[in-house]
Amino acid sequence: MLGIVAAVLFFISFLINAADIGTNDVFSSVNIMLLGLTALALHVAGIGAGMPRRR
Repeated sequence: MLGIVAAVLFFISFLINAADIGTNDVFSSVNIMLLGLTALALHVAGIGAGMPRRR
């Protein structure tokens, strides 16, 4: 799930950068890209993937 979130954040960051949209400092393309990298790191670490059920 976090991998999909990271992909969406990277795509939004790309659109902001490619369209040269003027945003404030909080929603700059670099900050959104860093949020995507954080989500990707959590996905690779196994957080948010769900726990397997024991029977």
